[in-house]
Amino acid sequence: MTGGSQRADRDAGQVFNKITGGVFFSTVIQGRNITVQLPPTVAPALAGLPAPSPAFVGRDAQIERLMQDLAPAGSPSDGPSDGESATPPTRVSAVCGLAGIGKTELVVHTAARALKQPDWFPGGVLFTDLAGYDHERRRSPEQALGGLLHSLGIPGPYPEDLETLQRVYRSALAAYAAQGRRILVIIDNAATAEQARALLPTDGGTAALVTSRHLLDGLDARLHDLGALDAPAAVALLDRTLRHARQADARIAEEPQAAAAVAQLCAGLPLALRIAAAHLVAAPAKPVAELADSLRAEHTRLDRLQRPDRAVRAAFDLSYRLLDDEPARVFRLLPLNLGPDVSTEAVSYLTGADRTRTEELLQHLAEAHLVEPGRVWGRWRIHDLVRLYAEEHGRLHADADRREERQTRLFEYYDLFAGAANSYVTSPYGFGPPLIFSGREEAAAWLDAEHANLIVAATAGPGLGHPEVAVGIALSLTDYLESHFRVDEWIAVNRIALASCRERGDRENEGRVWGNLGLALAAAGRREEAVDAHTRSVRIFHELGERYLEGRACGNLGIAQQEAGSCDEAIETLTRAIDLFRETGHLDDEGTGLTNLGLALHGAKRYEDAVDAHTRAIAILRSLRHRPGEVAAWHNLAGSLRALGRLPEALNAHLQSLLICDQLDDLQGTGEGVLDMAYTLEAMGKRKDARNGLQRAAEIFRETGDRRSEAGAILALGSALLAERRVKWAVILCDAALRLYRELGDQEGENAALRELGRAREQQARWWTRPPWW
Repeated sequence: MTGGSQRADRDAGQVFNKITGGVFFSTVIQGRNITVQLPPTVAPALAGLPAPSPAFVGRDAQIERLMQDLAPAGSPSDGPSDGESATPPTRVSAVCGLAGIGKTELVVHTAARALKQPDWFPGGVLFTDLAGYDHERRRSPEQALGGLLHSLGIPGPYPEDLETLQRVYRSALAAYAAQGRRILVIIDNAATAEQARALLPTDGGTAALVTSRHLLDGLDARLHDLGALDAPAAVALLDRTLRHARQADARIAEEPQAAAAVAQLCAGLPLALRIAAAHLVAAPAKPVAELADSLRAEHTRLDRLQRPDRAVRAAFDLSYRLLDDEPARVFRLLPLNLGPDVSTEAVSYLTGADRTRTEELLQHLAEAHLVEPGRVWGRWRIHDLVRLYAEEHGRLHADADRREERQTRLFEYYDLFAGAANSYVTSPYGFGPPLIFSGREEAAAWLDAEHANLIVAATAGPGLGHPEVAVGIALSLTDYLESHFRVDEWIAVNRIALASCRERGDRENEGRVWGNLGLALAAAGRREEAVDAHTRSVRIFHELGERYLEGRACGNLGIAQQEAGSCDEAIETLTRAIDLFRETGHLDDEGTGLTNLGLALHGAKRYEDAVDAHTRAIAILRSLRHRPGEVAAWHNLAGSLRALGRLPEALNAHLQSLLICDQLDDLQGTGEGVLDMAYTLEAMGKRKDARNGLQRAAEIFRETGDRRSEAGAILALGSALLAERRVKWAVILCDAALRLYRELGDQEGENAALRELGRAREQQARWWTRPPWW
């Protein structure tokens, strides 16, 4: 019996005892003149809740969602939110996440807030730590239930069998709820659904919060996955932890860059952040920058993230030890993928397991929160500190896991698939190697998804004994990096590949890489360096007697010479390239070479010869159904026709180019065509149509991510408006173009924008200084 009162009444010589206002779990003795000493009102659950940490940040959204789950029926928080349908609030919520991510702290703070709500949990809160991941401290459901019954004020001895214990426990919770004394149950550190299930209330009113490193989807609970803290919250946690221990300690605020570095190196893991802050607490004179420096070395970072009473490595140990052999092996191999995430297919290639089994193993690791599902299904991420932990165990089991062999397999996967994807994307017919991709669209999507992994593999491969990977990936990514304007990456991977070729004495691929590097340097506006790189490529292929490859290199060199202003040299070089293509029987390259020759002739103001070259190129490329090449030839022909004043013919050439772009769904080509057509429309006196074209081109380039072309279109639009005396808008647009060029580091574009902006502001000043009767 808990609480209540007793009254003895006499009626016709009979005595009876009536006890009310309480919850009863024991025998009640009745008799004449008997005094029953009731136990005190039960409130031990309140005393059992751990004290919330004063340094708790970055979890407001998670607390609000948990509070919605905990709200009693009919309360203001008990209702649909974020577009959800009106359903009864969830009575069991499970908070899941990586070791050290702050699950317990979150539920403790949520419970503390919930207890302050009037009439939410007047019965208090029961808290039990199941220690599910610690074999020495782990509590069975029977042990946990005995402790909870004791906290509820139910005297022992308790039944030994689990089923009876459950009935007594759940009856007690239901009785409290029926008496208006609803209790919140917190079940901390459950390793399995079975360990927690016996402790869950079943009366429909009592609420429960469960924490686990595993995804406890067998509890029929509302699941809440807890992730790492973002950068501002991580820095705030460092600061609050330090100031709580040493109130006047402002080192985090005084060294913001170093504090941000520590937060990044701790990867937003609250346990790691608290340990890092504890190091500063223990050493009041230690600069934050020094702590950051000590954490930068990956091979010792986990050693630094420990204190006598806690350690990041020890927290991860408890999760790792529960893994079976097969998922443990996959976990140890995952750090071999050096990029930010990894696909199921890549892991399948890495481990040798089939895709279905690989997905099962990765899902098992995800449910243990040792890996995280990516933003799209089929991709997986691993927390930075968990990666270091897995790498440690990987090195310990290197021989058993055949680690070097697996690293080779993963590099082979990226090299092979990058080459296949490039074949699909660059082929004018959309074909490529069978059994890898279904077509161009799938290949392009693969390159988008794996681009970061490919760059890392190409960069790290030589240092790990795989120089061929750098060369293969650099060659395969040329068209992708060019079309996505990733110029810095393009230059970097080719320089690494170049060093690998020289180290291996691979002259043919060295020639190819010099050519690719030349293209990248040209895209960066470094024209003289581009000419030098292409010249080296031509020389190598000539020395090797590779006539066709020499022709390709001459084609690239001619374009670079023309862009550098050496049109006569370009004409000579491109004519040489066309001769080599005819000699080796490569008609498609001859067509491309002719339109490049047309550009050089145009640059030399030999417009009639340029029209002839472009026309011959169109005939060849159309016969081969080389549609992308035909787009370029029509586009270039339009420019030469415009220079000759043959404007209607030029407009028709533009329209032919845009029609093919539309058929190919080539948005970038459409933008270039629309931009160039605007100049033709301007020459025809159709100024409004020209302005609309320039604006549309700028919008297209913004959509494709071509910021340099976007700046050019904006500047052209500003110049057009300036010519129409629309000075205000001209100033705005020229200034926008100037800012874009500066962000890109394009000095030539910046100078052009400054000139136009100066002209616009000069006209603006004149307009403001005119007399009012002007």
